[in-house]
Amino acid sequence: MAVPGETTAQGEWVTVGIDNGGTSNNGTVLDSHGNFLVDTLVELPSLVREGPEKAIAALVDTVEKVLVLTGVRREAVRAVGLDTPGPASAVGVLASTGATNFGHPAWGGFDIRGAFEEQLGIPVIYNNDANAAALYAHYVRYGDAAASHSSVSAIVGTGLGGGVVVQGQVVSGAAGMAGELGHFPIRMDGLLEEGQPVPSCNCGLSGDAESLASLTGIRRNLLPYWLTRFPSHELASLPIDAAAKAVRGYAEKGDEMALEIFRQQAMAIGRVFSIAAKFTDPDVYFVGGGVIEAAPHFRDWFLATVREHTSLMIEQAALEEVTLVPDLDMAGARGSAIAAAAWIAREG
Repeated sequence: MAVPGETTAQGEWVTVGIDNGGTSNNGTVLDSHGNFLVDTLVELPSLVREGPEKAIAALVDTVEKVLVLTGVRREAVRAVGLDTPGPASAVGVLASTGATNFGHPAWGGFDIRGAFEEQLGIPVIYNNDANAAALYAHYVRYGDAAASHSSVSAIVGTGLGGGVVVQGQVVSGAAGMAGELGHFPIRMDGLLEEGQPVPSCNCGLSGDAESLASLTGIRRNLLPYWLTRFPSHELASLPIDAAAKAVRGYAEKGDEMALEIFRQQAMAIGRVFSIAAKFTDPDVYFVGGGVIEAAPHFRDWFLATVREHTSLMIEQAALEEVTLVPDLDMAGARGSAIAAAAWIAREG
């Protein structure tokens, strides 16, 4: 796979990509010829809930671990790509109000990119995790032609992340908030059942995509409603957090209530893509998240439902491709490494 920065003119070099999460860091190494030197998860505890000092040390340890694993000298690392869950600015300053994965009070307004770079002594390039996964998906799909194409990605997890890639470059925006597909307000007519309350989001909006298409949306909005329609369902006896996490397993088995929940999620993503079609007109729409790890029959049904509810103009529909983000467990780290290589190509 060709990536930005591929060259031999300046000698052999690598970038390291680090995907930082609430539980673990995952790392990878990308060489100057566009080859990933790691083909599996390389994880260490992220320690983010213990505050910045321990978490930054854990990021440095993750870099060292992948270099030892691949036998690459530290001096060969030209840049490190870092991604974290948002919200954060375009340069990696975490939101002052904090975030789900950064619950320690010291994280509010913390410059995670800058602190990591200072400890590491190597340039660090920042993206949020959804943007990094989107960038990786784009380069896997288009390879050498990546700079000639555009894509939009929706990553379904605890929230609904998004990434917009135009001509091979992630669109981050002035404040780093571009591509926040989860907070698009979407039409609820024809999506909600009669009498179903308009869903609310943690961000304060009502009726945005994340209020449906996310684990939080299941727990907060979808499951409580559908249990009123299926009061004798087995999930009614579980605590709501445990029940929400179990819904996908029931859907894979063809459970009627669980499939209704995921049908509404897929419809919401289709409506997000319908909006995206109007302002980016991408070549491809990617869907990522836990659905990728699901049984193939369920995954295919979910993707088909997203496609069914993506409204495009005739000319767009002729070119339409709705597909899955590849290698999701490694997509963030790999996308971060690609972003670092792109920075090298720009900076020289």
